Amino acid sequence: MKKYASILTIIILVSISAGMVRAEDAMDIMKKSHLAYYYAGDDGVTKVTMKIINKKGRERLREFTMIRLDLEEGGKQKYYTYFNKPSDVSRMTFMVWKNTESNDDRWLYVPAIDLVKRISADDKNSSFVGSDFSYEDVSGRLWTEDDHTLVSELETINDKPVYLISSRSKKEKDSFGEKKSWIDKETYLPLREEYYDDKGKLLRVFTADKIEIIKDIVTITQRTMENVKKNQKTVIYFDGIDYNIGITDDIFTERFLKSPPRKFLN
Repeated sequence: MKKYASILTIIILVSISAGMVRAEDAMDIMKKSHLAYYYAGDDGVTKVTMKIINKKGRERLREFTMIRLDLEEGGKQKYYTYFNKPSDVSRMTFMVWKNTESNDDRWLYVPAIDLVKRISADDKNSSFVGSDFSYEDVSGRLWTEDDHTLVSELETINDKPVYLISSRSKKEKDSFGEKKSWIDKETYLPLREEYYDDKGKLLRVFTADKIEIIKDIVTITQRTMENVKKNQKTVIYFDGIDYNIGITDDIFTERFLKSPPRKFLN
């Protein structure tokens, strides 16, 4: 009897140990993915064309320039957005100081009334400028907010070997019940994500449609978010991307909300 008890104990310990290793692997993969996707280079600038396509096929376009500065790897960042089109938002600017320990700080400048307005930052799951991407999709969800499980290492997307990770929020209520992520094993970029509600119903699907190498950094230059529930989607095209160009912290101030840094916008 003692012999069988010892064998059973060993099996249990090995199982627990294997489970811990897999949990750590999944967390590490999601951290690497977050850094590859949201912290490419030390800073960056890109022109963005956003195409919002509703269920009837009608399109709305938004064009803007985004400037980013990383203050710490995986931590604080600052974003500056200058809108070019459509005409009702032209010359509007939007600034975010991303915090990892608290809510982000956000400001909006409305040129028509020459007003800088500080806006609420507790709506990170709401739509980003009317698209199917949320503010959190744009600035990134911290990998420590979820529990992750490595589901498979055997799948491929477009012939690329990927990790399939299942993530569940540590909060009782959140914007999704489960997120599945297909992470490129070589670059750690997310190639596909699926968001489900608490009952397992598919809500949204993210796909990386085009990937290019810019200054030796592998970059997603076209991405789509399909809102399954609304039967519509948003496609984002990135153009003129540049990294490590010496963006300075002083740009992310109220002064530059009113007087945009033209050298980065042309």
